[in-house]
Amino acid sequence: MAPLGHNTPAQSPTADREIVISRAINAPRELVFEAFTEVRHLSHWWGPNGFTTTTRRFEFRVGGEWDFVMHGPDGTDYQEWITWTEIVPPKRIALQHGESRDDPNVFESVLTFTPEGAATRIEMRTVFPTKETRDQAIEKSHAVEGGRQTLANLAAYVTAMVAKELEN
Repeated sequence: MAPLGHNTPAQSPTADREIVISRAINAPRELVFEAFTEVRHLSHWWGPNGFTTTTRRFEFRVGGEWDFVMHGPDGTDYQEWITWTEIVPPKRIALQHGESRDDPNVFESVLTFTPEGAATRIEMRTVFPTKETRDQAIEKSHAVEGGRQTLANLAAYVTAMVAKELEN
């Protein structure tokens, strides 16, 4: 194996367990962060196309929890749970996500919000406990496409918020 050169990026030690999804959103970083962190916004955009979300409990603080149900377009309900492990407004959020606090397949996500001119680039980097749980999330739960759709829904929602502000 050849050593890495100065211009060769090192591969993340968790690369075989990761899903990374990124999207530019035509809105200020503070507004994108707000839409991601305030319960009054989440039910309007959270989840892949055709899904709706019902929040049971929401406390946005380190150690706080979001207990919610995602309702699939086929009528299936999916119990979901998130706890926040790091919050750096409006730059970064780290969280753990699973079906419940005791879920053995809880995964970790880090979301970064980076200004790109007048827009914001949001990156979701998710690390699963094993390569197998990552592969299962991709194959059975369509995690990559679902993540892309979720960020597209966020972009549409925030863009509508910006348009509404401009009207007023």
